[in-house]
Amino acid sequence: MPKRIILLIIDSLMYPALEKAVGEGTAPAFQFFMEKGAVYPNVVTSFPTMSVTVDSSLLTGVYADVHRVPGLVWFHDEEKRLINYGSHVRELWKLGLLRAIDDMLYRLNNEHLSQSIATIHEELAAKGKESASINVLLYRGNTDHPLRLPALLTLFKPFRTRRKTQGARLFTYGSFARIGPSKQNGHFWQRYGFNNRFSVQELIHLIRTDRLPPFTIVYFPDMDKMVHKHGPMDTKGIAQTDKQLQAILNCYPSWEEALRDQCWMIIGDNGQAPIRADRNKALIDLRRLLQPHKVMALKRGVQNDDELVLAVNERMAFIYTLDPQRAPLVKLAEVLQQDDRIDVIAWLEGNIAHVISGVRGGKLMFRPGGAQIDEYEQRWDVQGELGVLDLTISSGRISYGDYPDALARLYSSLTSHRGAFLIASAAPGFEFIGEGSPTHVGGASHGALHRHDSLIPMIVTGTNSAPKHLRVIDLKEWILSLFEEESDETRRSNG
Repeated sequence: MPKRIILLIIDSLMYPALEKAVGEGTAPAFQFFMEKGAVYPNVVTSFPTMSVTVDSSLLTGVYADVHRVPGLVWFHDEEKRLINYGSHVRELWKLGLLRAIDDMLYRLNNEHLSQSIATIHEELAAKGKESASINVLLYRGNTDHPLRLPALLTLFKPFRTRRKTQGARLFTYGSFARIGPSKQNGHFWQRYGFNNRFSVQELIHLIRTDRLPPFTIVYFPDMDKMVHKHGPMDTKGIAQTDKQLQAILNCYPSWEEALRDQCWMIIGDNGQAPIRADRNKALIDLRRLLQPHKVMALKRGVQNDDELVLAVNERMAFIYTLDPQRAPLVKLAEVLQQDDRIDVIAWLEGNIAHVISGVRGGKLMFRPGGAQIDEYEQRWDVQGELGVLDLTISSGRISYGDYPDALARLYSSLTSHRGAFLIASAAPGFEFIGEGSPTHVGGASHGALHRHDSLIPMIVTGTNSAPKHLRVIDLKEWILSLFEEESDETRRSNG
């Protein structure tokens, strides 16, 4: 039989902390996988560096300009409302908790994720191969699954009909859909099953019942919260996750046996940058910074006299103008440029991206399709001050510095959804706040374009091949190619 692929996504796993934990001897399972396979410390994730956008890119192999999930928080221009998939309960309550739950449980996968691009689950199903999705936020596949909603929710109109969702053939989504028989770890104080223990429990059930399909993807969410609180070099979350990996490996007669018929891939989803301990300096209050412009209040929604909408994604923010005459993007960008805590400010004029910075002088302009070629074989027309995005161009070749794959990631975000908006990305040490935003003073945060947020590790066993490029968007094509290689080997062996 071909090897089965098990992909484990560990939220906020970063290589420096992983290397430290392994060196201290507190991560034997991680060490085992690293010694038995290949280690890639710096894989480039998508932008903004938030889990829903990263998961969307991983499943579809494209950035947000194609998959259409712009961020954790974004403004829906057609519906004139802010979409929030779960930043903080304060914001969700003000926006309307039922609508937010509907966006998270149903619309994210069934409506917002573009139908124009197939997910890895859909492509595998088309080839007659089953797959499993365990607790992954983005999971769209070809199989109808009932959602086990709390009884109280079913009293409300949106949830009377939305009892099914399209997922992978084998599908776990917290306590709302599960593979195994156990109901443990599914209460509200356990985040309704969205925790590492439940993810591990479901994977172990598949292993022990010999139901592992050709491809399984599992999400481990717990470490994100620990890194947010204690900072990017905290290793307690890695040690805890390692014990859960040990429990998985212990399902086999030996750890070596776990590698025999499985190809294991362990990957982070985003990095995190440290946030300063001085609250007054660390938090960039966009409402105060953009005074006297009238910002939409979350509870009221868009009103006739509103000029701006803020969609804060921790260290990144979309800033929408509702009235380009009263609040033109260029003027808003110039205001942000006065703050040296904001290192990237970008907006579109026609098909040209304009970028300025509160840290570096000058302006950079770029668009796709020019004569200059970057390290990912993408063509660009770049003009202006290269230092704004820490670019280097030599003999027509573009190299990236502090902002990996900056041109494609930034341009994809600028074209990811409709509306007149600019993008702001915070320098390391700082994060944005709006109305009710979560804060991580003295800890760590993510969302930004910077390498601290953008580089994640990947460990791979069971294959000598690698993705074409070390980016999240290149993983789908590579994973599918592994199945093609196995099929070719099978055909050759059958003569």
